[in-house]
Amino acid sequence: MRLFGLPSVLLADWRRGSRTLAVVVAVAAFAPGAMADTLPWALIQAYQNNPQITAQRAAARATDESVPIALSGYRPRATGTYAAAQHYLDTTTRGVSPAGPNVNQRGWVSVHSYGATVTQNLFNGFVTANRTRQAESQVSAARENLRLTEQNILLSAATAYMNLLRDTAILDLQRSNVEVLQEQLRQVRDRFNVGEVTRTDVAQSESRLAQGRSQLLTAESNLNTSRSSYRQIIGVEPGKLAPGQPVDRFSPVVLGAAIQEGRARHPLVTNAMFNIDAALFQVKIAEGALYPTLNLVGRAQKTINSTANLNTLDQTAASIAGELQVPLYQGGSEYAQIRQAKETLGQRRVDLDNQRDIVQQTVVQSWGQLLAAKAQIQSTQAQVDASEIALNGVREEARVGQRTTLDVLNAQQELVNARVAVVTAQRDRVVASYTLLASVGRLSPQVLGLSVPLYDAAVHYHQVRDSWFGVRTPDGR
Repeated sequence: MRLFGLPSVLLADWRRGSRTLAVVVAVAAFAPGAMADTLPWALIQAYQNNPQITAQRAAARATDESVPIALSGYRPRATGTYAAAQHYLDTTTRGVSPAGPNVNQRGWVSVHSYGATVTQNLFNGFVTANRTRQAESQVSAARENLRLTEQNILLSAATAYMNLLRDTAILDLQRSNVEVLQEQLRQVRDRFNVGEVTRTDVAQSESRLAQGRSQLLTAESNLNTSRSSYRQIIGVEPGKLAPGQPVDRFSPVVLGAAIQEGRARHPLVTNAMFNIDAALFQVKIAEGALYPTLNLVGRAQKTINSTANLNTLDQTAASIAGELQVPLYQGGSEYAQIRQAKETLGQRRVDLDNQRDIVQQTVVQSWGQLLAAKAQIQSTQAQVDASEIALNGVREEARVGQRTTLDVLNAQQELVNARVAVVTAQRDRVVASYTLLASVGRLSPQVLGLSVPLYDAAVHYHQVRDSWFGVRTPDGR
C-alpha cells in the first residue's frame, strides 16, 4: 500500500446549494518526473551519516584491540637497560709479600653498563588462553551492540521520515480547513446581512475559525519539530518525501515464530550470550592465580669500568634460567576474586533470561500494534467516508433550516478529525512494521536490501589481531 494517497474532496458551495470549496489532502504530490526522497534513501543516509552508528563502530574497533592485548601473553617480553655513573674509589690491598707494603688506589671512575632481558612465559595457569577467549567473546558482544545501534537508528530514521510525512499531511489538512472556515464565515456574514441567520451564527463561525487557525499553528510547530528530528537522525535536510512502504514481507508470518526468532536473534539476547561467555572465562582467569608460573629468562649485561676495582676495564655477563613461581598464599584475595567472578557469571545468566523476556514482550507488543494499525486504517477510512456523507447531509439540511450553523461546523470538524486519523493510522502502519522487524532482530541493511556499502566489523579485527607492533590504526591515524 502507498501511504497517504488520499483523494481530493469537493465540498458544496453554501450560497448556491452546491459546495465548491475543495479540501485537498496533498501529501507527496509531485509534478511528473520530479525527484523525491524515498524512505530507503533516508535509511541509507542514516546508516552512513548518523554519529551514533559512527561512534559505536569506533567502540567496536577499540574492543578489537583487546584480543592482541590478550595474545601478547604468548609473546616474549624484552627490555633494555643503560646506566652511567661517576664513582670515587679509595681501596687499599695487601702487598705481594707478607712484609711488603700495602697498595693504595684512589681516584674517580666513570662506569657505564647496558644490558637486555628477555622473558618468555612457558606456563601461567592457562591465563593467556582464557584471556584470549574472553577478549574474543567481548569482541562478539561489541558487534552485537553495534548491530543493536544500527537497528535503533534505522528504526528512528523510519519513524522520523514517517513523522515528517504525517505532519506535512496534517498541516495541509489544517490549512485547507482554515480556508473552508474562512469561506464559510464569509457566507454566514452575507446571510447575516440579509437577515437569514443571527449574530450567534456569526460568532460561532468566528470561534471555529480561530480554533482552526490555532490548530494550523500547532501543525506548523509539529512539522518544524519533525524536520529538526529528521535532520538530526538522518543527517541531511529533508526534501520532498515520497510515500513510505511497510516492510511486513520481511517479518515472520505468525506470532509464535516471531517470538522464537526474537528470543534467539535479537542483539540484546546475543549480546547477553557473549557476556556469559566472557564471565565464564573470567572465572577461569581468576582460578589461574592458583597455578604455578614458569618463565624462561635470558639476561646479558656489559659493564665498562667497575665500581669495585680501578683496574677493571670491562666485564660481560650472560645467563639463561628457568624461573618457577608457586603461589602459596596471597592473603586470600585470589579466592575472593574467584568467588566474585562466579557471582558475576550467575548475574550474566540471569541477565540473559531477563533480556529474552524483554524481547518477547516487545515482539508481542509490536505484533499487536501492527494488527491494530492495519485495522485502524480501515476504520478511519470508513469514518472519513461517513463524515463526508454526514457533512453533505448537514449542509443540505442547514440550507433548508433544519440544521444550525453549529451543526455544520461540528460536521466539518469531524471530517477534519477523521482525515487526521487516517493520516496518523497510515503513519502508524508503516512504523509498526519497522518496529516489529526490529523486535525480532531483522532490521538491517541486508534484510531491507538497501543499496549501501555495508560496514564489516571483521575487517578491522583481522587487521589488528596478529599485530606485534605499531601505533598507527589501520586507517592511518
